[in-house]
Amino acid sequence: MTLDRGAALARFALASVASLGTTRESGSPHVVPITFAVESENVYSMVDQKPKTTTALQRLTNIAAHPAASLLVDHYEDDWTRLWWVRVDGTATVSDDVATLTTARTLLQSKYPQYRDQPPDGPVISVAITGVTWWEWAR
Repeated sequence: MTLDRGAALARFALASVASLGTTRESGSPHVVPITFAVESENVYSMVDQKPKTTTALQRLTNIAAHPAASLLVDHYEDDWTRLWWVRVDGTATVSDDVATLTTARTLLQSKYPQYRDQPPDGPVISVAITGVTWWEWAR
């Protein structure tokens, strides 16, 4: 089966973790793993209670300086005919708006059982999707 944009985005949305790529103020890249949920043409992530060295997260500072962001989900197996990846590019914003927090929290709690007992309470990173790129082993 060859992926189209919709199938690639659906495959992306089902993944448990994505790598979020942002750009530091200096121009250097910064990549971190995140939990996320997709609704329509938006990807949502929230700062949660998992242990962190600081609450002044680099990804939030980066988005304020450079809102362009990429998220990557990939699948690896020793059988290379099953390899694939999907990258979502977009414009990121950080929000603590109540409506955005509610939407993001609801989506994340639906996807991750861990968030049902301990809902994320930090700011929301939303990425408005501007492009979807994918690759899979041609079968």
